Amino acid sequence: MSLRNRFTILFVAFAILATALEGLLSWSAASRYLEESLDQRLVDIAGVAADLKLKDELPFLLLLGSDEESDELWRTYQETLQRLTREHVDRADIFRWTPGDRAATAIVTTAPPDSMGIGQELSWVQPYLTTAVTQASQEGHATTEFFEGLDGRSYKYGILDLGQGAFLGVLIPADHLEPLDNLRLTVVIVSASAAVLAAIIGWSLAGGIVARLRSLSRAALRIQRGWMDRPVTLEGEDELGRLARAMERMRSGIQRRDEQMRLMLSQVAHEIRNPLGGLELFSAAAMDTDDPVERRRILERVRKEVVGLNGIIDEFLGFARPGDSEPVLHDVRAPVREAAALAEVELEEKGGALHMELPAVPVLALADPLQVKRLILNLLRNAAQAGTEVWVTVALVRGEVRIVIRDNGPGVPAEMRDRVFEPFVGDKEQGAGLGLAIVRKLVEANHGRVELAEREAAAAETAGVGAEFNVYFGGLEDLPADGVERQVEGGGR
Repeated sequence: MSLRNRFTILFVAFAILATALEGLLSWSAASRYLEESLDQRLVDIAGVAADLKLKDELPFLLLLGSDEESDELWRTYQETLQRLTREHVDRADIFRWTPGDRAATAIVTTAPPDSMGIGQELSWVQPYLTTAVTQASQEGHATTEFFEGLDGRSYKYGILDLGQGAFLGVLIPADHLEPLDNLRLTVVIVSASAAVLAAIIGWSLAGGIVARLRSLSRAALRIQRGWMDRPVTLEGEDELGRLARAMERMRSGIQRRDEQMRLMLSQVAHEIRNPLGGLELFSAAAMDTDDPVERRRILERVRKEVVGLNGIIDEFLGFARPGDSEPVLHDVRAPVREAAALAEVELEEKGGALHMELPAVPVLALADPLQVKRLILNLLRNAAQAGTEVWVTVALVRGEVRIVIRDNGPGVPAEMRDRVFEPFVGDKEQGAGLGLAIVRKLVEANHGRVELAEREAAAAETAGVGAEFNVYFGGLEDLPADGVERQVEGGGR
């Protein structure tokens, strides 16, 4: 089932449930109130009948036998009951109740004597009297449950205890059931209308949501198929709008990575083709010469080309697979010293010098020591290739460990400053231009950051001001107090 259909069904089900429940509660409350009102009305009418002095001659009335309906006392009681029926009820009866037989026999009724005389059973209401008579005997009055009369209408029978085993009963139609039936019909109509309205609203709302989801689905399919040129555009500040913006960022990121991958493949082919071409020439020259000295010289050049080729491959692998980080709390001076020792040899070969300013006390940083050494070595080699003087300083600044690498080279051109950490960006003749990109990857893997320091305006116009890179790692203040000892104990390398 589609999302739109499920959404619509949910709306319709909720509308029907809400309106039906409200209608049922209203119907139940109205029914209970009207029934209580009807019961009270029956009791009140029976009380009015009692006020008509029905009890005064009751002992004499109980002595009347069958076929004495012509007696003056009987006719007087019947006229009294008939006045009651003309004004308030449909029928009134004075009857005797025999508990053992559970039978109600008429004494005086508003029915004609030929149809209901003294001593005849009230068969039409007798099945409903047992409980009501018992209650009336205890409480003085009671009402029966609803029952259907011979005319098909619904009735209730109110009973008043007159004493001496005699009871007054009054019959009244349950006319309140008709409004309740109308109310039930109204509830059904309202529920049906609410269902139709909910279906229209649900279908419309779901249609808008589904249309936007389809747009996002098509965008996801385009991304999956590699069609990255078309941006994901879906307006709105709701969840779908935020999802669209997240998908657009994902598309842009994948597109950038694809471009970097294509550029890297192109650069790999370019960087490897040149050494391979040299190797081919050198190997051909070595085959053509018989001079052992010349052949040795050529093979030495072959070896250097192979070493350079391995370096290029290592650089590409370092960018593609920087390795997993294992950050531990350690003295960052140790990996900095190790990296500086390796870079210092390259500087001395070109007549340069490396200057280090390290604190006398340990500087604790939360990072992977091997990756710190690797990224610092990359920065130092870049600096050594750019200039002849390189400075390295380590300090604790506002709770962070800062490592600064600065050189006296020509600096980074203004047009390249924003892209200096992107792969294959650079004007160096050595390497593939991945050094700073690898540095950024390693720093971010250790939850740090690397920045190219801004030069002052006056220095920017001066040649040889050099470049300065600042690397930041989390220090001791970034760790929870209870975790410091565990990090130091388990992290020393």
